[in-house]
Amino acid sequence: MTKLTFDITMSLDGFIAGPNQTTEQPLGVGGERLHEWVYGLRTWREKLGLEGGATNRDSEIVEESVATTGAVIMGRGMFGGGHGPWDESWEGFWGDEPPYHAPVFVLTHHPREALTMKGGTTFAFVTDGITSALEQARAAAGGKNVAVAGGASVAQQYLKAGLLDEFQVHVSPILLGHGTRLFDDLGPEPIGLKITRTVESPAVTHVMYTVVR
Repeated sequence: MTKLTFDITMSLDGFIAGPNQTTEQPLGVGGERLHEWVYGLRTWREKLGLEGGATNRDSEIVEESVATTGAVIMGRGMFGGGHGPWDESWEGFWGDEPPYHAPVFVLTHHPREALTMKGGTTFAFVTDGITSALEQARAAAGGKNVAVAGGASVAQQYLKAGLLDEFQVHVSPILLGHGTRLFDDLGPEPIGLKITRTVESPAVTHVMYTVVR
């Protein structure tokens, strides 16, 4: 059965981006350091069309996530493009060949024509909410999982709505101190979780959770 998941790197003190995020610095001040564990991995480099890289337990975990994902949901901030009506010439942060290689559904308040990019990534812009985006993503996923790519607000909305099935947090050994927290604004009711896997490496700790309903 198609699951709704997310897979995200977080600092030890709970942040997934640093402060002062801009178009030039989308992960904010210090945010790039969160992802140092992944940049040299063979699996990640392949997604970017690059050769070489390390093959280890970290790369296997990234490869697992890539192999099981058939469609992606993200917020407008992660795609890139501000908050007002679209500049139709802007094609997001991800360049001519984004690393998703799958259908991507972008949550936004402003309609826009779909974008077809190199490498098999398509961006569809969804204006009628998270449930509609999930339905469209499931239909496009080909039986694989739907992944919430981010940002934090989108992950929080799906968690709070009880739609998320499982998620994996890659805990980076850094204390950012401030920025964007992953688990803010989840409402007054506790959300039960079950740890289903923990994998340690010298660079990062991977923790998989199932949402208990």
